[in-house]
Amino acid sequence: MPNAWDAEQIVSAPLAKMLIETQFPELAPTKILLLGYGFDNTVYQVNDRFVFRFPRRELAVGLLKTENQLLPSLASQQPLSIAEPIFFGQPNAGYPWPFTGYHYVQGTPPARLTEEERVQSASVLARFLRTLHHYPHLKAQKLGVPFDELNRLDMMKRKPALEKYVKQMKEHNLYSNQGVLEDYVNDIQEIKYQEKHVLVHGDLHIKNMIVNQTNMVSGIIDWGDVHIGHPAVDLAIAYSFLPSKGRARFFKEYGEVDEETHRLAKWKAVFTTVVLVAHSYDQGDKQTLEAALESLNLIFQE
Repeated sequence: MPNAWDAEQIVSAPLAKMLIETQFPELAPTKILLLGYGFDNTVYQVNDRFVFRFPRRELAVGLLKTENQLLPSLASQQPLSIAEPIFFGQPNAGYPWPFTGYHYVQGTPPARLTEEERVQSASVLARFLRTLHHYPHLKAQKLGVPFDELNRLDMMKRKPALEKYVKQMKEHNLYSNQGVLEDYVNDIQEIKYQEKHVLVHGDLHIKNMIVNQTNMVSGIIDWGDVHIGHPAVDLAIAYSFLPSKGRARFFKEYGEVDEETHRLAKWKAVFTTVVLVAHSYDQGDKQTLEAALESLNLIFQE
C-alpha cells in the first residue's frame, strides 16, 4: 500500500542546480546541499544562504503558491524567524512545477533537548501562536489562504490511519510505552466542537521548528499546510514539544483555552506524532524517529 508521503517527482541535486542556475544566474556557481525530503517537498540548501523547495507531489504546488502570497506579510510581525520567499522558479527542463527559494533560517531542528531546554521556549512559542492566531483571517483569505479542506480534527475519519500506524509501531517494536498509546487510541471518542476561524500554521511539529545554539526555538519553517481553521491544530505543539511544566507556562502566555480545545490539541498531537514516527522509520531517519518518540512521551506526561 502506498504511503501518503510517496513522491511523484524527485528533483536530484544536478537537476536542482541546473534549474536554479538557469533561472537565477546571480546564484551561479551554485553550491548545493540536500537538507531532506518532506511529505511535499525536496529541500536543498544553496550557497549556505538560501533554501529551495521543490514539490514532490502535485498537491504541494497549490500549497507553495499560498505560502508565497502569505509569508511576506507575516514575517515582520512574528517573534520567531520565518523563511520568507524571495526566488520564484518556474517549470522547466522536464520538471513540471514551480519552486521557491527562501532566506535560510539559521539553526537546526530540535533533537535531544532536556526538559529545561524545552521549557525555555514555552513563552516565545506562545507569543508566536498568539500573534499568528490573531492575524485577520479575512486578510488571509484575500491572500489565497484556504479553509481547512482536509478536516484535520476529524477523529473518526483519521482513526483508521492512526490505528494502522500504531500497529506498525508495535510490529517493529518502536515505542517503549506502546500500551499507553494503544489505550489512548482505543478509547478515542469523537469530540463535538464549534468551528473557529483563525490563521494556523497547520503542521507545527519538530521537523518544522528551528532552534538556535542554546536550543531555544528561533524559527518556524514549512508553511505548506497554512489555512484558516481551529487553533487546536497548532496548539498541539504544547503537548508534543513541551513537558507539563512548560505547557502551563505556554497557556499562561497564550491565554487559557477551553477543555474541548485541550482535548482536540492532544488528539492532533498524537496523530501528527505517530505519522511522523511512521514517516521517519520508513525513510530511515533515525534522528527524527528518536525525537518523535520523545514527543509521544511528552504528550502522555501529566
